[in-house]
Amino acid sequence: MAIKGLMVDPITNMPIIVLHEVDGQRVLPIWVGVFEANAIALQVEKVQTPRPMTHDLLRAVFDELGALVERIVVCELRENTFYAMLHVRSARGQHTIDARPSDAIALALRTGSRIFVEDEVIQHARSIEMSRDSMDVGRLQQWLESLSDDDLGKYKM
Repeated sequence: MAIKGLMVDPITNMPIIVLHEVDGQRVLPIWVGVFEANAIALQVEKVQTPRPMTHDLLRAVFDELGALVERIVVCELRENTFYAMLHVRSARGQHTIDARPSDAIALALRTGSRIFVEDEVIQHARSIEMSRDSMDVGRLQQWLESLSDDDLGKYKM
């Protein structure tokens, strides 16, 4: 997956990270907090901060310890909460570390790691969306899938 955009949900006013399949049509919106979205937006925009942010610090620690973030995987959706895992290789072997998807994505952007989403997560996200009565999810899904680069702007919120 790759980041298609970072925007504000017009219905909830919450930031959304929109992931899309690199070689496919599926998209996965992940609602995140403002601070988490900011950490991702800064990296997407290649903005240098005067002091390292938490994700920059974590990347520096991995680098110093000789560890490599091979990939991140959004692996579960439980009770409307997404879960992710960092897959890290070090001299001590392979490690799988629990992470929030927003943190995992922010770190993946800083380390050049690939982003994956389990098929079951995408399917489960769609089934939850279909069962919501309070909003027109079909319209939201269609809107997310039809976004152009101009619609996304420069990842501003």
